[in-house]
Amino acid sequence: MSALLEDLHARAVEAMAAWSLPEQAPRLLKHRENAVFEVRLANGARAALRLHRPGYHAEDALLSELQWMEDLRRHGLATPEPIAAADGRLLISLDQAGQFADLIDWMDGAPLGATGRPLAHNRDELQRIFFAVGAEMARMHAIADRWRWPETFSRLSWDSDGLLGECPVWGRFWDAAGLADPDRQFLTDLRGALRKRLAEIGDGLDFGLVHADLVRENIFVGPSGVAFIDFDDCGFGWRLFDIATTLLRNRQEPDYALIEASLIEGYRSERALTDADLRQLPLFLLLRSLTYIGWIGDRPDLPDAEERLARYVADARKLSDAS
Repeated sequence: MSALLEDLHARAVEAMAAWSLPEQAPRLLKHRENAVFEVRLANGARAALRLHRPGYHAEDALLSELQWMEDLRRHGLATPEPIAAADGRLLISLDQAGQFADLIDWMDGAPLGATGRPLAHNRDELQRIFFAVGAEMARMHAIADRWRWPETFSRLSWDSDGLLGECPVWGRFWDAAGLADPDRQFLTDLRGALRKRLAEIGDGLDFGLVHADLVRENIFVGPSGVAFIDFDDCGFGWRLFDIATTLLRNRQEPDYALIEASLIEGYRSERALTDADLRQLPLFLLLRSLTYIGWIGDRPDLPDAEERLARYVADARKLSDAS
């Protein structure tokens, strides 16, 4: 076991004590922005222990994420339920360096798919699943609009500044490490044009709390329907941003037209989405694509960073032409 994994394991064991979990070896499920471990509660039920990346979100933002998840769960949305520690806290500080841990219950089902791999569902299944995704997304937005969040509630904003400002949420995409000069100029010019377009839209589009990362891996499909996990990037943004996030990585699917139509139909079954608003979807697909350029630009040490950067820029050029 590497030193990094040993340290993560030790921190997981330390965190488990706050929940008085039985002695066990936590199983690492994934390590990206956060380290997520599978653990067992005293009654034998599975749960997910999350060690948050130091410095990525402040303590109040992490607590706010858990509070929103609690409210969604109370109103019947299938999301993980935060589990309070022995002393009642939802969030535990592990050290003075800013690392926090929380515990959430286990969601049954399996991820809708994995990025870069074709979906394994037939047309009937795709229609059913994406209709359900759209409907649950609309319900999530409606529940959020009715919620009176605490005064201490604090989450990031996927607004014009969060997407196109000097310090976007996922990085300065026009200034990403590894960009060729023509691509840098293209993205710089595009950023200015998109800021003007968003300013013209103003308050005309539905805006509020959004999940912001409803990609395949964060949509679980089970016998009882679909569930949403991983609210790590949730915040305030246009609701079309959620729709665009779910659709963006499915555009190469042979049945993409069915996927998009089913998701929109499902959304409209629960919440208004006008044709005029929907005409802005190409814009939000483009905006979402730019976030991935910023994200990979801040991670040049990843082994496939150069290839991914080129692919993301090429995708942004295509979406720019279509928007």
